[in-house]
Amino acid sequence: MSGRFANALRVLLSSYVTTGMSAGLGLLLISASVYLLLGQFAASVAAVGAIVCVPPDHAMPRRGKFVSLLPAALLGLPLFAGVQALHDMPLYLGLLLVPATFFAFLAGAWGQRGLPIVISIMFAMTFSMAVPQHLNSGNLLTTCLYFGMGSLSYLVYATASNAVLNRRYRAQLLAQSMLSLSRLMRTQADRFDPTTDTPLAGELMQQQAALADQLQAARDLLLESPRTPRRQQLAAMLINVLEIRDHLLTSELDLDLVKSRPEAASVLTEMHQVIDQMAAELDRQADALLYGTRPARLADLRPALAALNSLPQTAVAGWPGNSPSVVTLLRGLTNRVGNINDEILRLNRLARGKVEPDLAAVRRAWQLFVSPTSWSTRPLQVLWRWDAPPLRHAIRAALAIGTGYLLSLALPWATHGYWILVTIVVVLRGSLSQTLERRNSRVAGTIVGCLLAGAILATQAPTLALLVIVPIAQAVSHAFAIKRYLITVVAATVLSLVQAHLISIVDAPVFNALERIADTLIGVGIAWAFSYVLPSWERSQIPSLVNRTLLAQARHARVALNLGQLTAVDDEPELEWRLARKEAYDSLSALVQATRRSLSEPRAVRPALEPLENLQTHGYQLLAQLSTVKTMLLMRRHQDQGDIQEALQIAARRIDSALSAGQAEYSDEPLATVVWNEDAAFTDPFVYDLKPWILRRLELACGLAECIRADAVAALQQPGGEPDSSPDPI
Repeated sequence: MSGRFANALRVLLSSYVTTGMSAGLGLLLISASVYLLLGQFAASVAAVGAIVCVPPDHAMPRRGKFVSLLPAALLGLPLFAGVQALHDMPLYLGLLLVPATFFAFLAGAWGQRGLPIVISIMFAMTFSMAVPQHLNSGNLLTTCLYFGMGSLSYLVYATASNAVLNRRYRAQLLAQSMLSLSRLMRTQADRFDPTTDTPLAGELMQQQAALADQLQAARDLLLESPRTPRRQQLAAMLINVLEIRDHLLTSELDLDLVKSRPEAASVLTEMHQVIDQMAAELDRQADALLYGTRPARLADLRPALAALNSLPQTAVAGWPGNSPSVVTLLRGLTNRVGNINDEILRLNRLARGKVEPDLAAVRRAWQLFVSPTSWSTRPLQVLWRWDAPPLRHAIRAALAIGTGYLLSLALPWATHGYWILVTIVVVLRGSLSQTLERRNSRVAGTIVGCLLAGAILATQAPTLALLVIVPIAQAVSHAFAIKRYLITVVAATVLSLVQAHLISIVDAPVFNALERIADTLIGVGIAWAFSYVLPSWERSQIPSLVNRTLLAQARHARVALNLGQLTAVDDEPELEWRLARKEAYDSLSALVQATRRSLSEPRAVRPALEPLENLQTHGYQLLAQLSTVKTMLLMRRHQDQGDIQEALQIAARRIDSALSAGQAEYSDEPLATVVWNEDAAFTDPFVYDLKPWILRRLELACGLAECIRADAVAALQQPGGEPDSSPDPI
């Protein structure tokens, strides 16, 4: 129960809930102020204007906040007015809804930034359908004025609120990244259990992809203007989180080989417990950020890891092929886990103010690591081709809305037909898997929300009480939109029904839960059916994602194996490596997510899953090998690197050849022979000659690059034997 309570508390203290509470408070202030000044109807319509601007409101940098919200207000007002003007002309209203839906869904071309704008625009039209008809232009103008007042007020409020909460958001996003990393650590620790055969291609890669998204959100906020000591401290802690992720990935190396030796079982079991302990320490530091307290000092686990570097001498013999012995492999394994311990200790010292943040290496180029805040026209320019997923989704959505609108006119409760359209908007997504994920939650949440809204309205509560309930429902709905969609649906249903009741002051509707449930089922059915119309199967996106992965892996290899970064007098090589590493992780994350979504698609249109999963596994392993080489090169940076320089150059050429070749043969230049000195005495269990390890990692990295190329060719092979789209040369 204590674990569940802690997790629940972390959710309540997250940036999502904080943003939701901020949105609810803003809505309450706007609706209450307008209610006191202009009355119930004005407050209800102003609340609609504010609600339309809520979807794109989330924790983000202060720069560009107002601009990110502005499209919702600018596009929402004319569409709200157009629906109002055509209220009593169903044919013309339909002719407005369908093309407006098409152009609204084109905002999906901007990815995660554009999707909230889609929701906002559609909310402006559907909520306008709930406003009573107007008999003259004077009433229409007044209603639109109320809407614009609510939208503008919320834009100003949300921008100010984001600036005030910016410090809190930074701590929350860093803590959420650390919690995601600790979950990944526990999954990785399970791999050390000698009795488990959990593959990397399963839960581990999904968590890697989720962590990549979480880290990007943290970068966007924490790396904005790190000028104050507190901001620099949090930014430095984020860098440590990135390093922990790299070291965690490298802890996978040689693990399967060590697990094959029975004499190593006890050591691996102890190492499993040590990694779990590190994950718990990371959780405690994340909790300290959420609670606003100073974390306690952590104990160094290096001595415990050093004690694991002991096996009977009978285990010294290596494997065939001049491989190191299990003792040597365990020594390397414990050292890599020790690197995780070192970064967590540094993270702890940074959080306690015992270490000054060192941001000189990347301070001049923070903007390279964050997402753009301006609205570029490029996504729209490259959209106009038949196979573009956003274009096909826009057509699909317009057809679905048109069908839903025509059907709503034929229903006996046609005055509430907008509920069908709202359901279509929130359920229909760009892929079948995303639509199916929301389908069941939408039905269940609507049923519960209808019962709650019915109970609320049955009490005949005064208008002021309902004006308070609406912001509370908005806060809950917005807070859990990403993490707990079922809760969002329940709250959104209460919000929509109570808001519709408030806004219909001319002829207040009699609430009927069965009608709302029927509307929901119809809307869900239409969204589900149209998800098969002009489908954008994940298979069509796989070639570009695979090509992106090959490009990113090749570039990362070239940069990571370049000795120039060790002798450079400025930070440019280090910055280039960090950017290459980020793109390598992001490309694999996108491929993992696309593969996961394809599992919900019909079997006949799925891509070749096995080679895709192999490609992802080998991609993460290549990243791990090269990250380990990078770490060892840094450890040897004060030594003469001439003894490995040629091997690094050969490995870089071989990897580049493997990842960029069409049908050509791979480069097979031999690396230097690895010589393992198994009889050397180690006064320090973590100090040993790194040259054999570097050569071993380079050889394994070259082999992985060839595996990745073979996986890519197999993944793009059509059932008939022809390649779907051959990877482009680099």
